Amino acid sequence: MTEFPSPLWKDYELLDSGAGAKLERFGPYILSRPEPKALWDPSLLAGEWRRLAHTDFTPGAGFGKAGKEDSGTWNRLRKMDDQWWIRYANADGLKMDLRLGLTSFKHVGVFPEQAPNWDWIYRQTRALAAKGRTPRVLNLFAYTGAASLAARAAGADVTHLDSVRQVVTWARGNMEHSGLDGIRWVVEDAMKFAQREERRGNRYDGIILDPPAYGHGPDGEKWKLDECLFGLLRSVGAILAPQDAFLVLNLYSNGYSALLGETLVREAMHAGTLESGELALNDKFGKALPLSIVVRMTR
Repeated sequence: MTEFPSPLWKDYELLDSGAGAKLERFGPYILSRPEPKALWDPSLLAGEWRRLAHTDFTPGAGFGKAGKEDSGTWNRLRKMDDQWWIRYANADGLKMDLRLGLTSFKHVGVFPEQAPNWDWIYRQTRALAAKGRTPRVLNLFAYTGAASLAARAAGADVTHLDSVRQVVTWARGNMEHSGLDGIRWVVEDAMKFAQREERRGNRYDGIILDPPAYGHGPDGEKWKLDECLFGLLRSVGAILAPQDAFLVLNLYSNGYSALLGETLVREAMHAGTLESGELALNDKFGKALPLSIVVRMTR
């Protein structure tokens, strides 16, 4: 399967892609950012890109080396705010506000290709809540919290975990601006937390994972996807409810395939119905830009 954000989302569009970059509109502003997977030629001329863009990102030395994503510089081309808000809304009734900002690592606070995951999490959580109980959902490597908001908006008791305090604070602001409350915030290493929950016998009805290729916990714990992912999935499998439950695994690491992700989940969990594929964006000229793989499991 290949899934794209719905055209109903009016606050985001991929205008063009190519030559290792993408031109995107987030609300009122247009950004040009590096994108290594855009291997083809752009459809617009370079001068048109620059005319449209409010800002573009120039990576610093060493950008893109294995295990390292160096900071860079946003070059303002037209007047724009340092921070601004966009709204996500889908046909099922999910609505949430997301604050964006120009970070030094080219990110802006949202990964728009994840919209199909937000929709799926919202539907799965609503289905569980319709059975007359409050689903418990755990979001690991949760970043600025769009998936957490989707689960909370559908009626879940949500635990949001990230190792970076600043992005947890960012996520809390998104929750409050979206008119939601009650999310549990945890700043901790994902592996340590999952293992502790396993020892305590705690269970969750939904678990969301979006692990990076490399990272560090708040106390310097090292994370390397190739070495740690299967062990984490084993611990996650132990704390996922044996029935009426779901799991979402998203992976950006180059070289990983949907089939590999599906095999990892199957071997770690041993039970459940699986689907896998790619999340992608379509630019205005019909070029499909695949950005991550996703594995989803239901029990």
